[in-house]
Amino acid sequence: MLIITIKQGKEKALLAGDPWIYLSAVEKVDGKGHERNKPGITAIVQTSTRQFIGRAAYNAKSQIVGRMWSLREDEPVDHAMIKRRVQAAIDKRAATLRTADPQALIGLIDGEKDGLPGLQVHQYGGADGYLICQFNAAGVDMWKVPVVQALLKATGCRNVYERSDPLVRQGEGLSNTPGALAGDEPPDRLMVRDGKRLVPMDIATGFTYPR
Repeated sequence: MLIITIKQGKEKALLAGDPWIYLSAVEKVDGKGHERNKPGITAIVQTSTRQFIGRAAYNAKSQIVGRMWSLREDEPVDHAMIKRRVQAAIDKRAATLRTADPQALIGLIDGEKDGLPGLQVHQYGGADGYLICQFNAAGVDMWKVPVVQALLKATGCRNVYERSDPLVRQGEGLSNTPGALAGDEPPDRLMVRDGKRLVPMDIATGFTYPR
């Protein structure tokens, strides 16, 4: 496993909850060459005196070389953790989902705020509609399969579509391949609630049609 050693004094921000590690904060990265070149691989993060700080997704190709997963030494980064966090994020918004307009795009997962750095998920149309996902960081991209599995189970929605930001993914050293991850792709045109009005939108791209 990779080990990221943080420069003396730079660990304070991480311990205070900052989820990002910039290259300027890194003293060194120890590990095998093929691991260092694998975007999103899990790494141990430690202080300059080798004290455990946490675990992070490491990406040498990104300006943000590390995105913290956890500060807990007893919490491994695995399928179970990813699924717990997806479920927790959706549970947190359960009340909103129960009363939401089915024609609104409802935010289900908000990246770092939900312990899933780089992941954005919106729902349209309830359980019979669509989940629109953005995997905008290498770490969460590595866990795409368990994320989708957890979304299917937690929401009961069978249609999951990936619409990631191509420029962000390029900055992460990732290719961009939009498309259905489960079920069907959304239609090209749906009416989406925007305040008090409905606007025609392609939710697969975010394009709003002129009216």
